[in-house]
Amino acid sequence: MQDQFGDHVRVAKDGNVAVVTIDRPPHNHVTVDFMRDLADAFDAIDAEVELRCTVLQAEGKNFCAGADLVAREDAGGLGAVNPLYDQAVRLFSAQKPIVAAVQGAAVGAGLGLAVMADFRVASPEARFAANFVKLGFHPGFGLTHTLPRLIGHSRAQLMFLTARRVKAEEGLPWGLVDEVVPLEELRPAALRLAREIAENAPLALVSTRKTLRGDLAAAVRAQTDIEAKEQGWLRATEDYKEGVKSVSERRPGNFVGR
Repeated sequence: MQDQFGDHVRVAKDGNVAVVTIDRPPHNHVTVDFMRDLADAFDAIDAEVELRCTVLQAEGKNFCAGADLVAREDAGGLGAVNPLYDQAVRLFSAQKPIVAAVQGAAVGAGLGLAVMADFRVASPEARFAANFVKLGFHPGFGLTHTLPRLIGHSRAQLMFLTARRVKAEEGLPWGLVDEVVPLEELRPAALRLAREIAENAPLALVSTRKTLRGDLAAAVRAQTDIEAKEQGWLRATEDYKEGVKSVSERRPGNFVGR
C-alpha cells in the first residue's frame, strides 16, 4: 500500500492500525480531489488484511473547517457538491472501524467527516458545528441522516437550526464525542482505542460493524441526493450570497428571505 494519496493524505502503519493523516493547510478544507484521495486511502486500507482499524487525524489547528466558500467553484468548492458527495459515500462504504482524533473546528463538511467515523476522541478545544443555515444553505454530506442517527433528532435539529458550535465536553453526553483528552494526549488516546479494537479477530470486526451500520452507505447516498437538490436552489438566493459574505466577515447575516 502506498503511503501518500494525492498531495494532502498520507497513511502510516502502527501494527494492525492504519493512521491516516490529513494535511491540507491551513484549515484542511475539503475539495473533490481531496475527498477522492481520502476515499482511495480507505479503499487501500480495506485491501490490507493485517490492518484492522484506522485512526483519522489532521495536522494544524483544525480537524476540518469544511468547504472553502471563497474558493472558485471550478477549484472544487461547493460548486461541485454532487461529485463531492460521491466521494463522501465511498467513505461510508469503508469496511473497517475508524477512530477520529478531533482538534479545533469540525465544521460543515468537517462535521460530516467526523460523524462518518465510528468513534470521536476530541480535545477540549474541539468545536463541532453544522453552520449551514448561517450561510443561507442546506446541510450536506449526508448529515441530515447521520447526525440524528448519532445524537438523536432533537439535538441534531438544535445544531442544524441554531448553527451553534458545540464544545467537546458538551458533546460527550450526547454521544457526539466518545472521549475528551488534553490536546497533547489526543493522538495517543485515539491510537490507544484503535489498538484496543485491532486486538480482536479481523473478520469478526468487519462482520459486526457491517451489521451495526446496516445500509448506511446507501442511506447516505439517497440523503445526499436530497441535500444536493436543496443546496442547488438555495445557492441561487440572495441570502446565500449574504451568508457567505457575512461568515467571511465574521458578522451576523442581514437576511431578506429571497
